Amino acid sequence: MAKPVALNTFHENVVILARDGTAFRPERLAGLRTVEVRANGGSLLASPMICDDPSLVAAGEVGLPEPMFHRLGVTAGTLVEVAPARPPRTLDLVRAKVAGETLSAADYLDIARDLADHRWSDMEVAAFLIACASFMTPEETLSLTRAMIAVGHRLTWNRDPVVDKHCIGGIPGNRTSLLVVPIVAAHGLWIPKTSSRAITSPAGTADTMEVLARVDLDEAEMRHVVQTCGGCVVWGGRVNLSPADDVLISVERPLSIDTPEQMVASILSKKVAAGSTHLVLDVPVGATAKIRDPRSALRLRKLFEYVAGHLGLAIEVIITDGTQPIGRGIGPVLEARDVMDVLANRPRAPGDLREKSIRLAGRVLEADPALAGGRGEARARELLDTGAAARAMDAIITAQGPSPIREGVGDLVHEVCARVSGTLSAIDCLQIASIARLAGAPTNPGAGLDLLHKVGDRVGAGEPLYRIHGSEPSDFHFAVEAAFEDDGMRTHS
Repeated sequence: MAKPVALNTFHENVVILARDGTAFRPERLAGLRTVEVRANGGSLLASPMICDDPSLVAAGEVGLPEPMFHRLGVTAGTLVEVAPARPPRTLDLVRAKVAGETLSAADYLDIARDLADHRWSDMEVAAFLIACASFMTPEETLSLTRAMIAVGHRLTWNRDPVVDKHCIGGIPGNRTSLLVVPIVAAHGLWIPKTSSRAITSPAGTADTMEVLARVDLDEAEMRHVVQTCGGCVVWGGRVNLSPADDVLISVERPLSIDTPEQMVASILSKKVAAGSTHLVLDVPVGATAKIRDPRSALRLRKLFEYVAGHLGLAIEVIITDGTQPIGRGIGPVLEARDVMDVLANRPRAPGDLREKSIRLAGRVLEADPALAGGRGEARARELLDTGAAARAMDAIITAQGPSPIREGVGDLVHEVCARVSGTLSAIDCLQIASIARLAGAPTNPGAGLDLLHKVGDRVGAGEPLYRIHGSEPSDFHFAVEAAFEDDGMRTHS
């Protein structure tokens, strides 16, 4: 029978068996990487582990970590059957992809189903990702996107247009979505924004929004917020949109696998599943951004347009400056501060974050058929200047509920100073993001960096370039040490 075990195995399915169990002897596991676990008419493939401690898992018990309990829909004491598992047929498709074959739409649908059902191990997911990174046609990208939409939940709003804005990421502090959403909602368009949490960055949109309001809303709660306020910013993982993509992301991000094809399938499957009809996509280009040069940006834009066009999603891809961070704060609390400063029109609000948000919001507002063409940016600026966007954000925050975060900016502070006098010529986005993560962001929301200078500024030797904030001494020490080795700021005399 099932016994809960206090372990979080994330996307991996794991089952814990007693060494002296009678129902399934450990020696039967010789040569097996997976077993099949059946309960309540459902089944999952899982990696077996053997337990020698009867106080943890005794004979006759099957230890199930929390994710397995949730996926099987069982409770403590439920009868569970464990048996040797046949490998999923879709693993043959992975081998075919490794060999350079082109897969069909039906193949990708089978793959997406097995991913959503957690029938692959992380190692098998990684093999699939690497095989696709080697060779994937535009038609295959479209098939994968359609398959990921088909096996997940899909929201409908009975309204047109339903708009969204997304950035492909890679630029620290680029928290424009938290400004675009209230601007667009204040205008009267619906913008149901689902966002991710950070995996390799100092903060995701959901991490920063969680400083201001609750983000783990279910579908009914999300619908209520959108219908009441015209927009929301919620964590997409709770709404079960494109669950196959969630599995792929959990493996590709730690491996730094982020191919154009996977990026397109991931983003567009989520947007279509969320019920969006119009999407404005921000693609930053810079030497240390995800997209390094204009030629790569053009290729990515065309792939987005090809897939979106076949899905019936109106898309506008905007190429933006990705040569340096946007705003001042890097890390959830510091980024939330910047967002609220812009909404409140405070003098200290970062101008680059404000202007980029107005530009992107203006492009989203162009989807409104009642707005005169070319008026989007002026309308966005008006809604921000008059405080209408701030009032819309206050309404969204109230509707989503109070933030569970009580932490302010980290009280451990270290100033990183210029080593020579000169003009700041470049900022390494990757290094700056790495230092912020070492400081504890986003796990510690108050950790991160506060930038004091941007590219083009004159700085004197010994002048502070940015402040590192932390709350955990060990993390803070690692960040300070990393900044000493390479502060990410480049100057020339």
